[in-house]
Amino acid sequence: MKIGITCYPTYGGSGAVAAELGVKLAARGHEIHFISYAHPFRLPHFVEGVFFHEVDVGRYPLFEYPPYSLALAAEMHEVAEKRELDLLHVHYAIPHATSAWIAREMLGSEHPVRLVTTLHGTDITLVGQERSFEAITRFSIAKSDGLTAVSEYLKRETVQHFHVPAEDIRVIPNFVDPEAYGSDHHPCHRDRFVNPGERMILHISNFRSVKRLTDVVRIFARIAKEVPARLVLAGDGPERHEAENEADRLGCGERLVFLGKQDSVAELFACADLFLLPSATESFGLSALEAMASGVPVIATDVGGLPEVVIHGTTGFLSPVGDTEGMAAGALEILRDDVRWKEMSRAAEQVAHERFSSDRVVPMYEDYYRHVLSKAPVPATIERRDS
Repeated sequence: MKIGITCYPTYGGSGAVAAELGVKLAARGHEIHFISYAHPFRLPHFVEGVFFHEVDVGRYPLFEYPPYSLALAAEMHEVAEKRELDLLHVHYAIPHATSAWIAREMLGSEHPVRLVTTLHGTDITLVGQERSFEAITRFSIAKSDGLTAVSEYLKRETVQHFHVPAEDIRVIPNFVDPEAYGSDHHPCHRDRFVNPGERMILHISNFRSVKRLTDVVRIFARIAKEVPARLVLAGDGPERHEAENEADRLGCGERLVFLGKQDSVAELFACADLFLLPSATESFGLSALEAMASGVPVIATDVGGLPEVVIHGTTGFLSPVGDTEGMAAGALEILRDDVRWKEMSRAAEQVAHERFSSDRVVPMYEDYYRHVLSKAPVPATIERRDS
């Protein structure tokens, strides 16, 4: 198959999954074309069978805000026509599915490219429910030839808020590459972050308010009172300064290590003893899965799709949002007992590799592509007429 993939190229779960999906599909013999405004951060610069097409957003005095969605649609149309794509697979309903619909309309019946939209979370649970975007989100979903969601939770949210028939959404979870994540796949560099005898507690995110970074600090401060430890934080974002202030207030500021944004996190997971993810909501929780795949137990909140990833009491512990005392207690229960830690570490790695391996999940996408291609396409409303 010839497949166009569009995602946000910056840091985030959707871009990571889209890039790795494209690489895996290319390895299975498909021709993959990434279409975005920048090179996806998880996409190596050369992969056989993978091509990158940069969207050029022109700068015109007339436009206060450059119309990226239209520039993206134009590039999608050009790539689909010239490279004879079979389908466009977009990650996030808006603006990507909207742009893909425009491109498909431009192509018309002469080139009936199919449109698959993968829903990742905020396009449904946050942005899509804003009044100004709700109608176009609903429209873009309806005009997709196929819909996937990364969790059963996200599928339920889509059905509830956008009245999509449940049978129209295929749940295909996020995945990890067992060759990239594993406790013995990377050299341990923990001596760069912690002193001998200290535990390495890890958090990775975009530091937005939904990640509740101050809760990460509060959990760690409680841990550090009883277990020698340091908190390593990878990422950056608007909540960093508030978290630093909270750490200073709690007297543990000198035990925090901020690494900034990191292209590769597998090496960090290989060093960690525990991963903290006390988010207000997570549609899936890719970072939790990556931690588990590396044999790192997870302390997280019992929200969204996280219970579909983290098995409470087996691969980590889940607590209500804001229950920093409960999460700290779970963390200490694991860290104080080496036997318990090893049991959870082995279970986490086993669950991640058996249930969420790329070898298991990528064929799900291939099967779904074939299913979509076998169906009658959503009809174009504009027939192309060449002059």
